[in-house]
Amino acid sequence: MAEAKQIRTLLCIAVHQNFFDLPFDKIGSVWTGFATFMSSVAKMDGVTVLGTIDDDETMVGTSPTGFPWTCYMLCDFPDRDAVVAACNLFRTIQVGDENHRLWRYMRIEARMGRALQIPDL
Repeated sequence: MAEAKQIRTLLCIAVHQNFFDLPFDKIGSVWTGFATFMSSVAKMDGVTVLGTIDDDETMVGTSPTGFPWTCYMLCDFPDRDAVVAACNLFRTIQVGDENHRLWRYMRIEARMGRALQIPDL
């Protein structure tokens, strides 16, 4: 039987102005929530995290339109439902003790495709 093909997915994450409006002593709870997101994705059945990139050293501030994104996760997912479940974590992960969710502070979009094979030239 043929092995199921993974869906190569780029998770694109932007930080909202709400994050930057927080007092400095409140931002830690957002990073805790984001760490929960990243570890939850890494622990999902059939998901392989291939790499991450964070351009916060050369891009400072919010991404109001999404692009350029603040950070990325490149992953192989077993199917579209798993990608949807990963994105849905932004709706379910609680941030702080005020009953806010991660999506109040960050935005996520998924780009799905297949691995690009590099031809022998």
